[in-house]
Amino acid sequence: MSASAQAPVRHDWTIEEIQALFELPFNDLLFQAQTVHRMYFNPNEVQVSTLLSIKTGACPEDCKYCPQSGHYNTGLEKEKLLEVEKVVKEARQAREKGASRFCMGAAWRNPREKDMPYVLEMVRQVKSLGMETCMTLGMLSPQQAGQLAEAGLDYYNHNLDTSENYYDKIITTRTYADRLDTLQNVRDAGMKVCCGGIMGMGETLKDRAGLLMQLANLPAHPESVPINMLVKVEGTPLELQGELDPFDFIRTIAVARIVMPKSHVRLSAGREDMNEQMQALCFLAGANSIFYGEKLLTTPNPEADQDRLLFQKLGIKPEQREQCHDEDVQEAQLHDAIVAEEQKRKMSEMFYDASESA
Repeated sequence: MSASAQAPVRHDWTIEEIQALFELPFNDLLFQAQTVHRMYFNPNEVQVSTLLSIKTGACPEDCKYCPQSGHYNTGLEKEKLLEVEKVVKEARQAREKGASRFCMGAAWRNPREKDMPYVLEMVRQVKSLGMETCMTLGMLSPQQAGQLAEAGLDYYNHNLDTSENYYDKIITTRTYADRLDTLQNVRDAGMKVCCGGIMGMGETLKDRAGLLMQLANLPAHPESVPINMLVKVEGTPLELQGELDPFDFIRTIAVARIVMPKSHVRLSAGREDMNEQMQALCFLAGANSIFYGEKLLTTPNPEADQDRLLFQKLGIKPEQREQCHDEDVQEAQLHDAIVAEEQKRKMSEMFYDASESA
């Protein structure tokens, strides 16, 4: 479709405009969202990512939804930072199952300097597999953001969670401004932004509109916008929170698609509690990215085989990552492969089969 026919990318949405979208008749809202979606994306392709917790538990933040917070007793065992080799192994398996992006999350307020060399090596090695890389490590200083960018990190995830007005009802150990500062540090370092929020935490429709307005009015829209549905975990303050109406969640997906037309809108946490029909409506509303695998950090997620079956029913295919075809890059990769093969051959010549000389 020609650029002139595409929906404009705006950064000046008002809360009244976004609330008006939420209040449209359901069919009209989905029609508008699907129309916008088709202007920028193939409607039958979904970007597939896998998320791995590289350091679990004992987070000092008090996010009221999070089982990894050290403030709550959820029965989650504290774990050390995973070894680089284990992370790379998981990334290879994710690639074999069709994931094009590998996301790594650590339960930190912010990365410690002693952990940065390991984190940077994870990025380099996963990147070498030909996958897009994403991390969520808490707040970042400008220096840390620069180091991650230099290592080759493609995306950094740092969710706003909810509207600025409702934020202090969910977390008190870091401010909304802290989160916005990290997003700016990520942008300044040249990385792409993954940023969204969680629905079903007791927020109002105006809060949902406020979150989407904040995201849509950033100087540049997040390239990836995860829309999560609260997963209620025993031991957290939100464990008894009431159920979110599925239509309210689908409406949020649709409005996110309309106000951020070029972003990947990710159907994220909470899919374990969504039936196939609800997920199909989310895709119709403009969701075009998912996490798959058995677990999202510490919460359940539909298994990859179930997702592949649903994709078959809907005629959806995983979105393929665009590969670089620059001749210099290809030549360098070919040279490296030849060198590696030659080294392997020389190493094999240094040994003999001891069983034959017995």
